[in-house]
Amino acid sequence: MSAVNAGRLERVQVRAHAAPRGRRFPGGPLLVHALLIASIAVVAFPLYFAFAVSTQNIQQVVQRPPRLLPSSHMFENYAEAWRKSNMGTMLVNSALMAVTVAAGKILISMLSAFAIVYFSFRGRMLCFWMIFVTLMLPVPVRLMSTYEVVGTLGWLNSYQGLTVPLMASATATFLFRQFYLTIPNELAEAAQLDGAGPLRFLFRFLLPLSWANIAALFVVLFIFGWNQYLWPLLVTTDETMSTVVMGIKRVVPTGDAAAEWNLVMATVVLAMLPPIAIVVLMQRWFIKGLIETEK
Repeated sequence: MSAVNAGRLERVQVRAHAAPRGRRFPGGPLLVHALLIASIAVVAFPLYFAFAVSTQNIQQVVQRPPRLLPSSHMFENYAEAWRKSNMGTMLVNSALMAVTVAAGKILISMLSAFAIVYFSFRGRMLCFWMIFVTLMLPVPVRLMSTYEVVGTLGWLNSYQGLTVPLMASATATFLFRQFYLTIPNELAEAAQLDGAGPLRFLFRFLLPLSWANIAALFVVLFIFGWNQYLWPLLVTTDETMSTVVMGIKRVVPTGDAAAEWNLVMATVVLAMLPPIAIVVLMQRWFIKGLIETEK
């Protein structure tokens, strides 16, 4: 008995000596925090400077060296930028476009991934790879052909023209497919034995399991729809259909006119607020969805 214990003790000591120990550098945590703070400063400083400029008058904006502190003209600048750019209408248009595009991408991607994973039909993988290859064809590549289709349907200067051509997403389809492949087959078999049809299985079983992924995708796709500039510029000629990103260009004067950069920056800050609010409100689900997607 003692010989057995001695042998075990010897093996434990050998493993302890063989296991490499990580070296700790002096001041390591301090260095890590310094690098994190420097990285945050590099990313956040342009945003802070835009906010500071948006609160200044034109004399403070053009002074050299630049004034880095906010001023007392914030409310008048934002009110003027709101009026000059017709911000209320553009916020509504951008919100409708971003929400519709995000919701449409998620719904279509869920259905297509569900069909690819849970239905056996000839050419199933061919369909999946045809969807995946569309990643090589972004909106600018197929711009003119898509515009021709939208014009033929009479969708110019309309919400369906702004949103429907942007609804397909190969990336979201791929992510949902990878997530569905992690679901045990026993769950589908149990639901089938319980009398659940395909759509019931999708919305009663898979949908509750997918909320974290849906939230993460919604944040990314909302920002994608919100930041669209080229497509709305092409399919809308009516100012009442303009989006926020188009409004930023509108407040920048052309020709020899002097740019009122305080109003431009005020418009930029107003345009950034809704995406920031979406990220903050869905931060918990966004991070959870990213972790589950990586798994």
